[in-house]
Amino acid sequence: MSRPEGAALVTGASGGIGAASARAIAAHGWPVAVHFRSDPDGAAAVVESIEADGGRAIAVRADLDSNEAADELLGQVEAAFGPALILVNNAGRRADGLSPQIKDEDWQSVIETNLNAAFRLTRRSLKPMIRARFGRVVNVASVVGPRANPGQANYAASKAGLIGMTKTIAVEVARRGVTVNAVAPGLVETGLTADLPSGAFDDAIPARRAGTPEEIAACIGFLASDEASYVTGSVLTVDGGMSA
Repeated sequence: MSRPEGAALVTGASGGIGAASARAIAAHGWPVAVHFRSDPDGAAAVVESIEADGGRAIAVRADLDSNEAADELLGQVEAAFGPALILVNNAGRRADGLSPQIKDEDWQSVIETNLNAAFRLTRRSLKPMIRARFGRVVNVASVVGPRANPGQANYAASKAGLIGMTKTIAVEVARRGVTVNAVAPGLVETGLTADLPSGAFDDAIPARRAGTPEEIAACIGFLASDEASYVTGSVLTVDGGMSA
């Protein structure tokens, strides 16, 4: 079966896992929209690297906390490349603290970016995917979703919700050629974890190191590929054995 015309959208793709995922998906021949919120230079660098390798890409800006962001963002993708038939919900936010100290705004901001925005983008993307009888949604969750990590009640709640959302939507659209999966990384060397002490968690990781964005992106690239057409509703844990 020939591949339908369309593109990929990767959120939070100006660096880290998102940037590596954008490059991995572009290597499979998809035009890629590289989403950013506050780092245009990083997004431009990702676009440049994709184009240097013969791919097509654009940078698209949006504040995902806005209710209108999904329509605006996907509208930009559709104008440039056609419908987004691959969606990687990678954009994330942390606001750590023990539960008695978490402020309402810190709870809400994490849930809004990590869960609500992913739902709005997925909801908006599904109709074109269903029409095309092809679609890939990959949600970037976390090992913190199904297991405790003190100081991250808001982050854990958002990622656990993302996993539940993944499984439910996967069942709803499986007959339509659309797959919905999640990747659950452990500790990864990105800007989101740059404030953590170096080597602080190595003893808890059997691999004795943090993961790299490219290692997570390889798994995302597989779930977004034609080869993963029978994988749906799954959570792929990529954590160096931490949750074994």
